[in-house]
Amino acid sequence: MPNPNSTTDDQFLQAAIEQARLGVEEGGIPIGSVLVHRGQIIGRGHNRRVQSASAILHGEMDALENAGRQSAAVYRESTLYTTLSPCPMCSGAILLYGIRRVVVGENQTFMGEEALLRSRGVEVEVVDDPQCQHLMKTFIEQHPALWNEDIGR
Repeated sequence: MPNPNSTTDDQFLQAAIEQARLGVEEGGIPIGSVLVHRGQIIGRGHNRRVQSASAILHGEMDALENAGRQSAAVYRESTLYTTLSPCPMCSGAILLYGIRRVVVGENQTFMGEEALLRSRGVEVEVVDDPQCQHLMKTFIEQHPALWNEDIGR
């Protein structure tokens, strides 16, 4: 049975991919994210650890920051789209704010805390998008030290 959200999900995942590409253009890590509430993007972000010399500006964290202060109801009604499986920090923020649905572009290059999210009632859908996989594989091949720094290895 086809997913009734697939066309909309594709549109918002593409917006997250655009954010990931922007990150690469800025000299950073190609991970992008958007926070969507009632069919509207309310926050866009990309990994800006390199650009901002930040320890915490992963794509998901940047999208949440750029969404600004929201009510708990808005977070509960929102979907977070991210090009890569969320790390422990970003998964913690998803749980903290009660985001109930996460669409992941890919988890082949990095498996985040999807099991934790699911165990806490978050709907996690992994798309296995070839664009997301290509962005990450290329980046990791070209910048292994930076990638390892970002994921704490």
